[in-house]
Amino acid sequence: MNAATRVYLDHAATTPVAPEVAEAMARVLREAHGNPSSAYAEGRAARVLVDQAREEVAAALGASGSEIVFTSGGTEADNLALRGTFAARKGDADGIVTTAVEHHAVLDTAQDLAERLHARLVVLPVDRQGRVSVSQVTAALDLRTVLVSVMHGNNEVGTLQPIAEIGAACRARGVTFHSDAVQTVGAVPFDVATIPVDLVSLNAHKFYGPKGVGALYVRRGTRLVTLQTGGGQERGRRTGTENVAGIVGLGVAMRVAAERRASEAERQTRLRDRLFEGIVARVPDALLTGHPTQRLPNNASFCFPGTQGEALVVALDLEGFAVSSGSACTSGNTEPSHVILALGIEREVAQGSLRLTVGRDTTEADVEALLEALPPIVARLRSISAEPALR
Repeated sequence: MNAATRVYLDHAATTPVAPEVAEAMARVLREAHGNPSSAYAEGRAARVLVDQAREEVAAALGASGSEIVFTSGGTEADNLALRGTFAARKGDADGIVTTAVEHHAVLDTAQDLAERLHARLVVLPVDRQGRVSVSQVTAALDLRTVLVSVMHGNNEVGTLQPIAEIGAACRARGVTFHSDAVQTVGAVPFDVATIPVDLVSLNAHKFYGPKGVGALYVRRGTRLVTLQTGGGQERGRRTGTENVAGIVGLGVAMRVAAERRASEAERQTRLRDRLFEGIVARVPDALLTGHPTQRLPNNASFCFPGTQGEALVVALDLEGFAVSSGSACTSGNTEPSHVILALGIEREVAQGSLRLTVGRDTTEADVEALLEALPPIVARLRSISAEPALR
């Protein structure tokens, strides 16, 4: 299979840059070289572009422009949310509550705060389908809890968490609530006017924007300390000269995603469900991971006992399919995914995980091609693993 006929099924890792986004960024790079902090005409023109993008992002979230802080991506947004909130805590408030299936940008940051700054960290378990219950979160809260961080949609198994209810529980107790919505913003409805969340992380390259730019929504009145010192950009919350072209690309990508969200969610859900149906029917003992319905519209994730995830990825790559065995951020790690293990799946089974995520460019023919290619690959890998070791 040549490059023109390859099938890309790893949209959770990153998405192609949309044509509208690339064109908008190219115009900025050609025509708008000014520093947005400069007072002369070129600087003012760049500032207008940044402010327009800020309003586009805010509009898609139901927020105001003043509540949007541009960052270098989702990881920085998560770090700013956790570290900035912890640094702004009052008195002896030092408790952080999160879940076992968070992205490493949250889990590793929370662990670092626990080890270096003595945060009291509570990592809640999830059920077999990857969900944490509202009652679990509520039971973990006490007078010293400063922050709860629960992702909206899981990057590996696609499970959606009940963040509206969790947010309500946090608000009732005066606890700041953060959600990593990197996988969901642009894919499913997310309105901060109806979801009681104080901080939301997002990342442009997950919804057909450029890499290297993201944002953190900060609800008005939320206490947050900056991680950087310098020129005071982004209302002092994220200093440094703005990435104007990237920010413009983020704004356009967000607007386009909001316009296409409903139709794409419906179409991608059909493709996802076809993957569910076809894989379960054609591959013996295939284990669907994540919640069967409360999940991202584009995510189909499985474990195939008797295989290795990386071997599946390589074999499918040779057949012309780009897929993943888990989070792209941990690619190459031979240990089973912490997310799959948190579901209570046995380590040997978890090693055979595979994530398939469809996107705007995925067709029914692409899905059918994968369904033809996957079963013999799984059968071959299982036969190899079953062979007795040579002495």
